[in-house]
Amino acid sequence: MDLRSIVITLVIFVLLARALKKPYVGALAMVWIGYMNPHRLVPWGFIYSLPIAFWAFLATLTGLAFAKEKIQLPESKMKALLLIFWFWCAVCTVFAFDTQPALREFIRFTKILIGVFLCLALLQSKNRIVLLVWVIALSIGFYGIKGGVFSIATLGSFRVWGPPDSFIEGNNELALALLMTVPLLYFLMTYVDNKWIKKALLGAILLCLISIVTSYSRGALLGLIAMSGFFWLKSKHKLPIAFAGFILVVAALPMMPDHWFERMDTIQSYEQDASAMGRINSWTLAFNLANDRITSGGFNHWGPTTFALYAPNPDKIHDAHSIYFEVLGEQGWIGLMLFLGILFGIWRLCNHTIKLADSNKAIEWCSNLSRMLQVSLVAYMSGGAFLGLAYWDLPYHLLCLAILVNQYVRKQENSDLGKRID
Repeated sequence: MDLRSIVITLVIFVLLARALKKPYVGALAMVWIGYMNPHRLVPWGFIYSLPIAFWAFLATLTGLAFAKEKIQLPESKMKALLLIFWFWCAVCTVFAFDTQPALREFIRFTKILIGVFLCLALLQSKNRIVLLVWVIALSIGFYGIKGGVFSIATLGSFRVWGPPDSFIEGNNELALALLMTVPLLYFLMTYVDNKWIKKALLGAILLCLISIVTSYSRGALLGLIAMSGFFWLKSKHKLPIAFAGFILVVAALPMMPDHWFERMDTIQSYEQDASAMGRINSWTLAFNLANDRITSGGFNHWGPTTFALYAPNPDKIHDAHSIYFEVLGEQGWIGLMLFLGILFGIWRLCNHTIKLADSNKAIEWCSNLSRMLQVSLVAYMSGGAFLGLAYWDLPYHLLCLAILVNQYVRKQENSDLGKRID
């Protein structure tokens, strides 16, 4: 038996045992397993195909059943919007073109939302909110660090890939995940006091950026440009960051192999690129389908039937590769409006938190985190325009964090107001 397999198994079972007494540990374990897929780091290990995410869920529910602390969801209108979106997805699944694959994807999406609601119920204190950021950032960042080291060793000659059998297995998907993770790592770097941990987090950020570039993802490159610009606007250290960014670009570009530049050049000549034209074909299908059916096609309809009926080129079958057209093609115009409402809601919640927390030094970390959640959201909305990750965990965990931080700030404000009145 492989030593790594034994260590990973022991860690998982220790966490599951802790979850029985402290259910918030189970919620964090579910997040860790969902993003990092630790059991699949050893392909030949006996735990590779075990349902450990389900075990973590059962352990969390069991812990909840016997929990002594009061458990309740935060007050937020965004919970209702998320449930309405889920309900509409259920309606679209009932009327889907192909019910079985649609139902499988709907069940997977439902599991993700259950995990999000468990986090909302169990992670409301400051330490638990920050722990959630740590778990998300390090779980995804692990693959950025690993990929960055690999890219340096191979001088960027090969693409960086994500964990097998996951949402982010592909190079494009991993690149977008890392784009969204970099702002969270930056928040943690500003949050901790230990200088060695700060340096380690800075190193992790640099390696993640290298992985993003060497993923050879054109969408991620455009997302990186958009995210970097917004990150600079949100940062309190504009001049040092601009200088550091300039030095990184000047140092990195000469080291990239010729075939990297050749692939990036296709952004300008998309008419000659088969992948780009395939996406445009599927985007047109999504538009036509949503106009024809109020429930559109349902999850996972992208196949010969819908392409024959709605695509300009029925022979060029291609996934949506866009969070917007993915939702439009699967949940229709109503689903797209709800999805955009969720993204807008994250932004608005963060803005509200920033306004409340900026004037209070004791909760400055809430303002900093909310700013980085917005940067992460910009990465998702720009990079996601070219990738189909509408039902992946992280955007919904961004919403979860936005709700939790906003509630924490409002409680602090109410507490301070009560003290002043006394």
